[in-house]
Amino acid sequence: MSSIRSILVIVDPTAKEQPAVAKAALLAPRFSARLDLFICDTHSARNARLARHLRESPKTPPEPLDAWLESIAEPLRRQGIEVTTDVLAADPLHTALVERVKHTCADLVIKDTHQQTATKLPFLTNTDWELIRNCPVPLLLVKPAPWSSAFRIGAAVDPGHEDDKPRLLDRCILQEARKFAQALGGEQHVIHSYIPAAVLAAAVAVPPVAIDTTAKEMEEERKARLEELTALVADYQVPAENIHLVTGGVCEALCRIARERGIDIMAMGAVSRRGLKRIMIGSTAESVLQQLPCDMLVVKSPNFAELLAL
Repeated sequence: MSSIRSILVIVDPTAKEQPAVAKAALLAPRFSARLDLFICDTHSARNARLARHLRESPKTPPEPLDAWLESIAEPLRRQGIEVTTDVLAADPLHTALVERVKHTCADLVIKDTHQQTATKLPFLTNTDWELIRNCPVPLLLVKPAPWSSAFRIGAAVDPGHEDDKPRLLDRCILQEARKFAQALGGEQHVIHSYIPAAVLAAAVAVPPVAIDTTAKEMEEERKARLEELTALVADYQVPAENIHLVTGGVCEALCRIARERGIDIMAMGAVSRRGLKRIMIGSTAESVLQQLPCDMLVVKSPNFAELLAL
């Protein structure tokens, strides 16, 4: 299991709070990793900063962006963390960030997610979407809420491969979740949700039909699913009480377990598909992220970059 030695932190030059930096600062000493604080300064970001500066401090010149970034880095250095900083002017944002990620030696990328002003729910911006689709290393999308002292890490897996995920991806998700749990001294949880075969068959029938199955058949399916899940996690030392097999859709199930168990980070997989199907890469992540009460770690299989190029 490879370690995390370098963390690329995407800093938002328009935001006053930087949860990505704060959480990277917690992770860095646990992994003995260095931080690379990176700002991509776009035209719209510069306009937003200037407008805010004119409102708040119209009589003073604006602080240079590189100096501002250094003011964030310096307290981290005093904590003993190795920190580098870099500012790049480029447009569009998602293209510049993807290029940066592709040409960095980072083992982890951390980025804030933004809030909708009306509902206060996070949503995937175009930049988030492109990073989910193209970032070849684990991507941690973080929210403002701090982590608990328990550091509970969830791993969302699909041992039945109903979504046609590569078989290796589940193990990558489990490995990354375990990596975080071990480094933080926390708990690892594993979650698998499924829709019973009888329910699924009835739903897709034309015309729809009534569910025709017995409690015994439902229990047999659940037993088979649990055996698959237990076999998958056998090498990861997950306590039985932290293995969660639940019925229902992915989004509802993950959000429910996250709330009930106080999950701090939920690890999920993203896959590469050809043509128009590539849009499916972020669809589940988007719906889950909008409702998850925790941060989301997006994990790829080792051959993700190769598959994406097809």
